[in-house]
Amino acid sequence: MFEIGIPELLIIMVIILIIFGAGKLPEIGAGRGKAIKNFKGATSEIENK
Repeated sequence: MFEIGIPELLIIMVIILIIFGAGKLPEIGAGRGKAIKNFKGATSEIENK
C-alpha cells in the first residue's frame, strides 16, 4: 500500500526535529529504547511460560 523510502524518512525526521527541537531528541530516543526493551522482555516472559 504505502512504501516508505529513504527520502520520506528524511522528511519525517526533519519535521520531528522542527517540532521537538534538538534538545528533546535524546530523551525521546531513550524513552523509545526503554519501551522496546520492556516489550521484548514481556514477550520473552510469555514465550517461556
